[in-house]
Parts: sequence; structure tokens; C-alpha cells
Amino acid sequence: MTLEQQIKQAAIPTLERKWKIYVIHHSHTDIGYTDRQEKIEQYHIDFIRQALRIVNDAHDGVNPEWKGFRWTCETFWAVEQFLKQARDEEKVAFADAVRRGDIELSGTYLNMTELPDLQLLNKIHSKAQTYAESIGHPIDSAMTADINGYSWGYADSLLDNGIRHLFSCIHTHHGMYALGRKQSPFWWEAPSGERLLVWNGDHYMLGNELGFCPGALGKYMIRDEFGHRLVEPANIHDQIANIRIHRYLAQLEAEQYPYDFVPMMLSGLPTDNGSPNSAIMEWIDTWNRQNGEGISVEMSTLSGFFARLKEEGTDGLPVHKGDWPDWWSDGVSSTPMHTQIYRDAQRTLRKVEKLDPEQKSVSLQEIEAVEQALTLYAEHTWGYHSSVYEPWHKNVQMLEVRKTANAAEASRLAYRALDQVLLADNAATLYPGRPYRFKVTNLSEREVTELVELKLEGWEPDELLNGVEAIREDTGQVLIQQSSHPQTIIAELKLQGMESCILMLRPILAAQKSLSSLTSTSNSKLIGADQVYDMEDMYSLITGGQQAQVSVCETGLESPFVRLTWSKERGIVSWIDKETGRELLKADDLYGAFTPIYEVTNPANPADASQVWSVRSKMGRNRKGLNVERSAGQLISVRAVDNGPLYATVELGYQLKGIAYFSLHLRVYTRQNRMDISARFHKESIWNPENVYLALPFTPGGTGPVTLFADKPGGLVRPWKDQIPGTCLDYSAVQSGIAWQDNDRSLLLAVPDTPLVQWGTLDYGTRKVHTQQAPDAQPEAYAWLMTNYWETNFKATLGGFYEFQYHISAGGSLSVEDMAAALHALNEPFVVTRVNEK
Repeated sequence: MTLEQQIKQAAIPTLERKWKIYVIHHSHTDIGYTDRQEKIEQYHIDFIRQALRIVNDAHDGVNPEWKGFRWTCETFWAVEQFLKQARDEEKVAFADAVRRGDIELSGTYLNMTELPDLQLLNKIHSKAQTYAESIGHPIDSAMTADINGYSWGYADSLLDNGIRHLFSCIHTHHGMYALGRKQSPFWWEAPSGERLLVWNGDHYMLGNELGFCPGALGKYMIRDEFGHRLVEPANIHDQIANIRIHRYLAQLEAEQYPYDFVPMMLSGLPTDNGSPNSAIMEWIDTWNRQNGEGISVEMSTLSGFFARLKEEGTDGLPVHKGDWPDWWSDGVSSTPMHTQIYRDAQRTLRKVEKLDPEQKSVSLQEIEAVEQALTLYAEHTWGYHSSVYEPWHKNVQMLEVRKTANAAEASRLAYRALDQVLLADNAATLYPGRPYRFKVTNLSEREVTELVELKLEGWEPDELLNGVEAIREDTGQVLIQQSSHPQTIIAELKLQGMESCILMLRPILAAQKSLSSLTSTSNSKLIGADQVYDMEDMYSLITGGQQAQVSVCETGLESPFVRLTWSKERGIVSWIDKETGRELLKADDLYGAFTPIYEVTNPANPADASQVWSVRSKMGRNRKGLNVERSAGQLISVRAVDNGPLYATVELGYQLKGIAYFSLHLRVYTRQNRMDISARFHKESIWNPENVYLALPFTPGGTGPVTLFADKPGGLVRPWKDQIPGTCLDYSAVQSGIAWQDNDRSLLLAVPDTPLVQWGTLDYGTRKVHTQQAPDAQPEAYAWLMTNYWETNFKATLGGFYEFQYHISAGGSLSVEDMAAALHALNEPFVVTRVNEK
């Protein structure tokens, strides 16, 4: 059947209401995806110039047919780049157009992932308002496009910058809109208690599919009978537009949509990063002359639409409070090493700000340079659109290195700033005879006991052959210490919140040196001549003949605080908290603590690029296929690496598919109920869609119901409880970490490197959103280390070498405020720097 025949046979419903459609014309900002990042930047600069010409020609009467044209700047980033290049007269013209209402600013800077912390969100959301106020035209509205959600603190970051309305254009590819219904308003109550008026909108280019833009007739969200092209003759285009507009509005009526007006986002070209298009205004004018009595169309702005919405009254709108987890936050784990570098850079920047609050050593411009690099990495676009189908393509390679370079640049600039601050505070550079003095600073607001690493240069151990004592200079206290490497001395130190002290290393005289290091064999270690260590020592001794605080054997370990047992099949199967005598692992879990889990979904022909692509495109919100193959790591080796007065280190080796080498390094503390876990592995390069997780089957080990907390920008939230109805249950991106708490005990897990945590089942199946789960359902917990499941945009292979750190600490129950502070402290080790003499 021809397209003309399809149109002729198409049914056009009769509408019951008189309708008004508010078209909001914008360009969806993807920094990348459709072209090189620097080219996209130039496009958006020129888009503003094009919009200026259109609105000025309409305003001046040069092109009266364009009267009513409005341009909405989706992101302030585009405006910022324009203002950097604009001539003075262009800046004046732009400000005039904004004040007239012909061009509108959105209060958002870019469409972000959930990587930024609250400080960075506040900073980038201040930019549009700062400019708007400078030209005497404060703004009250913002929009996002593509992304599927936001951290709870995102609402406060907008409200604190004068934004009262948020228009959210959800892209439901591998995602979904909240509330179970789009094109609907609600009040989002922020952590502060203030409320943000939100329009829970449709796709950001749905207006193109309905036909409002000549030459850009999309077919993505609407899947009807018409087999049209993007560009069709005007008569064909207009007939399809008429049919689709009537059908769309009839569907709203059938769904009992409460208003007689509806907003519609629109691009000037059938693409992301599309230009303004004056022909839209001419098309609207023609439509209104022919159909305006029943369906009128007006080009509007964000603030214009929200003003119309508020005329209907908003006091009776539903109020929702809580987190809005972004389905698209998983992109950050498609480049896991660079995300790790990003998170470290963001924490380093916060150290700089605490150490130099008055910006005496590091200028505001230098701080902003770090923030800009962080922002560009955390923006939601991850790569070129064909990154999976043709990963060898030049644009795929160029966009990838440019994107990930932002994380590297943020790291470089943040550490350079930290070096500047420390140098201004007497940090020692490299020179002969440099004193063995170290300044140690606790940047947490709470008292912290930390294992401090005092690092030496490669030749310095030769100057300290008899060993050293670590001494606190202000008190003369000799600290307990341990050394696992000639160039690293580790000492235990307690500091109050924001306290600093000086540690110095004092060489031990030859006469003081213990002869125990000359012992060549042990008379108490129960290891046979076969070198198999499969028994527990009856007398655990460390160097010097002292009783070891941690005993290790082939089947487990025991410290003053914990007793761990492991098995070949499941890894760590028992984790007893000796302070309570209770188990910290769930009894019914399939996987042991920190057991690696690998998933792959294989196409029928893994050598066929189209199948490698298509198997991903059918995954929906599962992030894996029905035929997913899952394997858990098998424990194959145990090795005691170190054992001393402060900690013992044990290496557990695992074997599993997709990973050539995997080991867990457990640092077991002897004087705290704490353990540091390092996952080191070599991921094989595989083109097929994969996921890698670590199992976290923990419970706090006290009495009463268990509550799980996650640290998000703006504060702690309870997954599956503190979130908006209809939002993602399966996973979320966190900041410092997560915690389990019951009536008596808390268990904190800091995740400095890998932000994604999976809450839902790993099994393929029907996905549920918040409020669809059973009332007594409890979230699971897996660290989601990496993924490449998306058929566009994501890096196609995850191959490479990785090390990710985790810190776990058990103790008594905590207030929410203390729990958040404790998680942050676990992520912020003391700042240690070598310093000169006084």
C-alpha cells in the first residue's frame, strides 16, 4: 500500500474539547553523539545567532510572518559559549531578546548524570540565574531532556537558585517516566521542605512526530501505519500531521487528561543538536487559519507554559517527596576507570576548598576550571551514536577520548590546586636532606581514627635500615606502626574534626634493632613442608614473637572484631561480628560477600555487528537479554600477604568467565571493626553486552527491622521508600556509599570508586517501579562495577585492568546525620604531606 493510500484510509477521531497546544521550540543538547564535541559547541553558538536573527526580524517587521516565534535555550552551557564569542552588539541584542521574552533561558546548565555532588549542582545551576539577574530579567523555569531522573537534592539546587518550575522531557529508551503517567504536573517536595512545580513531560521531539516542523516528520515514539520519510512533500506532511494531532488529543481525552491545553517540545531539524527553524512559525500560522477554531497552536516558552498551568490552580496537585533515580545513570559505568578518576577529582576539589576556604592559594578561576571539566564529564552524553555498531569508526574514537579527557583534566587541575595549597602550607619539595616530617589533616567534621600512610622515596629506606619510630611531634607520642613495603610506613592516628598534627620519623639505632627478622622458619605456624596452609594456628605470632591479632588459614580468618569463613563455591559465606556474636551476611543469599558476578548476553552470531547491536536494542529496562548467561566467581586461592599489629592483608583469588584475573585484597583492622576491600581484576575485551557486579549481602547484625540508606546529593535516602512513585527500583548512583541499620547496629559501606548500586534482582524479567513492589519487599545490594549493554553511545568494550576500593565499618546505631558524616569520613582519608622544618 502506498503512503497516499495509507493516508486516505486513516481514521481521524472527533474531539470533544477545544484544544490549545503550546509548542516549545528548543535544540536538544548532546555534547557529542551526533558529531565531535567542539563542532557541537560551534553549532549551538550559531543556533543562538540564528534564533536572534529570526526574533529580531519578526520584532522589527522585516518578516512579519515570523511574529510569535520563541526560542528556548535548553541549556545555559550553550548561552555561555555564545557569550564568550559574541560581539558586543550581539550580547546587547541577545539580552534585549531575553527581556522581551522572545528568547528564554533554562535554569539548568546541561543534562546531567547523577555524578555531581550537591556543591557542583549548586554551582552550575547558579550560572543562568546570575546572568539573568545581570540583565535585569530573573528566570523561574528550567527544563531537562533525555535524562530520566535526578537526585533528590537536585530539587533544592534549583530552588536555591530561584527556579520554581521544572519541565522534564523523559526519553523512555531503556528508561521510563515517573508516576505511571506522562504529561502531568506535580509538586516535588525537596529535602528542605520547599516545593518545585514539575511538568512530567513527554519526549523532547514529540512535536516533530506530530508534524509541527516542516521537513522534519519524525517517527520514533509514534509507531503508526504511515511508512513516511523524514522529509515529505508539504501536502503529505500536512495530512499526516492533521491525523496524528487529532489522534494524540483524542488519546488524551480518552485517558481523562484534565486540561484543554498541552505542551509539546519541538526541534527545528529531525535530529538532536538541531537548529531553530522559522518555517515552524509559518506552519503554525497556516494551521491556525485552517484549524484554529478547534485546535489552536501557540509557540511558547517554559515560563509562558507554567504561567498558563498556574491559571488552572496548582494547590490541588499531588505532592511527592523523595529521590527520582535516573534510569540513565548507568552510563557512568560504561567508562568505569574514568568515572573512578572523576570521583577522586571531585573529592580532591572539596579538599582544596576546605584547606583554602578564602582562596588565598588557589584562585576562583582555577576552581572553576576544575568544576567545568567535572561538569563536562558528568554530562549525560557518553559517545558517538554508532559506538557499538562500529566501534572502530573515527568519530567513535575521537568522541570517546574527548569525553574521557574531561575526567583526566579535572583530576590534573584538582591535584595541581591541592599541590598549590599544600606548598603554601610548608609542603616540602624534593631536595637532599629533606626532613622526615609529615603534616596530617583530618578534613572530616568528626573525630576519626585512620591508618596514615607515610611514603618514602625509593632511596630513603637505605637511610633507615634499622627502622623508624613514628612520633607525634606535639605530644611526643610514639604511634603504633606497620610496614608492608619498604617505602610505606603505616601508623594509626586519631584526630578531631578538622584537626592537624605533625608526625616525624625517628630512626632506630642499630643496637635497638630486633633480631627476630633473622628467623628463617616458624615454630608455631601450622603450615606443612608442602607449603599448604590449611589449618588454624594454635599460637598466632607476628614478627618479634608477639601474638598476632589476626589469624588466617585456607578456610577463613579471625581478628579481634570479625570472624570470616569462605568456601570455594561462594567465597566469603560467613562474616561474624565478634562485638555482638551475630552474622552480618544474609542467610538466604545466593552469593558470598564481594563475590564477583559476570553476565553476558550473546547474539546468535557474535561476529555480526548488526546482531551485536540488535541484541542490545531489545533489552528494554532489563539491561540484559532473556538468554543472559550469569556466572559467579569461584574461590581458587588464599594467600596471607601481611600480618602486623595494625592490620592483616589477605588475598582471595577467584576464577570466573569474562575476567582473566580477579582477586580481592582484604585489609583487616586489628584495632577497629573495619575492613578495606580492594577488587583487582583484568577484564577481557568482549563486544557482546556485559555486566559485572560485586555481591553485597550484608545486614547490620542487631535486632529489629533493617533499613537500607544511600548517600545521594542532598542527604541520605532510603531506596524503595524515599522516592517518587513510578521511579526506578533497580539501581541508583550514590555518592559516599550505603548503610544498613537496625535497632542496635549499623554497617557502613563506602564506595569511593564505583557509584552504581543495584537494588533489584539480577534476574531477567518484568521490571517494577516504585509502589509496584510488595509492601514487605526489601532491596538487595550489588556494586554494579561496569556495563556496556546500551546499543548506542556506550563504550563497546570494557576490557582492561581495574582496581576498585571499598571500606566497611560496623558499630552502634547512628542518627541519620551522624551516619552521613561517617560515610563521608570513610571516603575522605587524612591529607598527608611531607613538610619542611618549622
